[in-house]
Amino acid sequence: MIIFEYYPFLFAIFAGIFGLMIGSFLNVVIHRLPMMMEREWKQECIEFFPQLKKDPEIKKELESLNTPFNLNTPRSRCPKCNTQIRAIDNIPVISWLILKGKCHKCANPISARYPAIELLTSALCVVIGLYFPADWYGVALLFFTFTLVSATFIDLDTMLLPDQLTLPLMWAGLALSLLNISPVSLQDAVIGAIAGYLCLWTIFWAFKLLTSKEGMGYGDFKLLAALGAWLGWQQLPLLILMSSLVGLAFGLIQLRLQKKGIDKAFPFGPYLAIAGWFCLIWGNDLTSWYLNNMLGM
Repeated sequence: MIIFEYYPFLFAIFAGIFGLMIGSFLNVVIHRLPMMMEREWKQECIEFFPQLKKDPEIKKELESLNTPFNLNTPRSRCPKCNTQIRAIDNIPVISWLILKGKCHKCANPISARYPAIELLTSALCVVIGLYFPADWYGVALLFFTFTLVSATFIDLDTMLLPDQLTLPLMWAGLALSLLNISPVSLQDAVIGAIAGYLCLWTIFWAFKLLTSKEGMGYGDFKLLAALGAWLGWQQLPLLILMSSLVGLAFGLIQLRLQKKGIDKAFPFGPYLAIAGWFCLIWGNDLTSWYLNNMLGM
C-alpha cells in the first residue's frame, strides 16, 4: 500500500477494477443466496415434520434438496438451453457487450441488470477510493459496499435481508472499532448498533399494536444495527431521516408503477443501505453544513 501514498489516485483505479470483478460475483450472490435460504428452510421443515417424507412429491423434492447447491456449485448455466456459461462469457461488462446481451448458444436474452450491477459496484468503489486512503479501513469500506449492494438487490427481489449479510456486517463494524481501525470509537459503535436495532424495533411494535399489522421485517432492524456499528450513533438521526424520505418517495413510485395500493408492503432495506452509504461518505459534511447554516451553530 506504500505506492498508494505517493499516487493516491491509483487506489481509486484499483478499487474500481476490483469492484468490477466483485460485482460479477455479487450477481451470483444476489441470485443464489435467497435460493439457498429457501432450500435450508424446506430441509428444516421436513426434519421437524418427518411425516412429510411419506408424501411422494415431497420425497422427490427432498432428493433434489440433497444435491449440492451453493455460491460455487453448480456452475452457472443458461436458464433456457442449460448450456454452461463459459469462463470467457464471465468477463464483467465486456462479455455482455460482446455477446450483445444474449446467450452464445441459443441467443436467449441476458438481463442488462448484470452489467449494471457490475458498473454500479465499480463506481461506488471508485468513490470510496477517492474519499478514503488506501489503508485497512479503506479496504474494509469496499467490502462494506459489496455487502450493501448485495443486500439492496436481494431485498428488492425477495423482500428478504439475509442474516448471512446483515449480522457479519454488524460484527465487522464492531470489530473494526475494537481494533482501532475504524474512526468510530468502540463505545459509539456499540451504542449505534443497539440504538439502530431498538429504534426500528420500537417503531415496528408501536405500529403493530396500533394497526395489528407488521410495518417492516426484522432484517431491517439488523441492517440498521449494522449501519449504526459502522457509522456510530451520531449518524443515526440523519440516516433514518434520509432513508425514510427516499423510501417514501421511491416506495410510492414503485407501488404506483406496479398498480398496487398504498397498503401493500415494499422493501425498506434498499433505502437504509443507500442512506447508510451516503452518510458514510458525506454524513459529517452534511451535518456540519446543517448546524452551521440552518441553526447558526
